[in-house]
Amino acid sequence: MKIYSWNVNGIRAVERKGAWQDFIGKHKPDIVCIQETKAQYGQIELDLPDYEEFWCSADKKGYSGTAIFSKIAPEEVLYGLPEHIVAKYALADNYGDTSKEGRVLSLEFPNFYLSTVYTPNAKDDLSRIPIRQQWDPAYLEYMCELNEQKPVIFCGDLNVAHTELDLARPKENQGKKGFTTEERTGIDHMIQAGFVDSLRVFNKESGQYTWWSHWGGARERNVGWRIDYVFVSEALRSILKNARIHPDQMGSDHCPVSIDIALD
Repeated sequence: MKIYSWNVNGIRAVERKGAWQDFIGKHKPDIVCIQETKAQYGQIELDLPDYEEFWCSADKKGYSGTAIFSKIAPEEVLYGLPEHIVAKYALADNYGDTSKEGRVLSLEFPNFYLSTVYTPNAKDDLSRIPIRQQWDPAYLEYMCELNEQKPVIFCGDLNVAHTELDLARPKENQGKKGFTTEERTGIDHMIQAGFVDSLRVFNKESGQYTWWSHWGGARERNVGWRIDYVFVSEALRSILKNARIHPDQMGSDHCPVSIDIALD
């Protein structure tokens, strides 16, 4: 089974460029998780006859949002974070209420849960670090709750480079948005909770980036960041056959990431 994740930075723009059609035709994912759709269900008609579509859009139109397109019918669709977790954490600030921005969408399948997430950005002035210190543990708590029922795969734009291997210029960016101690600790906690960074099972090299600035030919020079991930429960490690990034896929400032898993 091929599971892909891609921050498209606007699904309508990617479709207009022809990049969406190119992606589906080339990669033929069994399931594709999308972040930053910037669209409501019904605002775009995608030619996906083989897939069921599930959308979790922000209350604010043209902002944030996640979606999952699956060839396999799920047993259940779970929108957003559970109410008890939303009530436990402070997930709203002056920028907005992150629990109402379509940032989490999860599907239950017979052998696992699949969740996709679009993590809030810390902002250049780090003014959203406080919300990150609420969001990261809230989402992890949700994943741990699901993991108590069956193994979990979660993927998406986590808006942080975990280690110095995960960005081209770690020294210059130390303590800046996407590479603060607070944000990086969020990934540490995911790993400590028993979730596996799938790419690092197969590839421990630097230069594996998933996002590039539009400035200075950063993508062409591969001056980027790895901020898009697929994590799996430790229980799924044995059926994890590969994990890749796909920097040749154009259409967004992010590229897709994927895993192959072998299911009975």
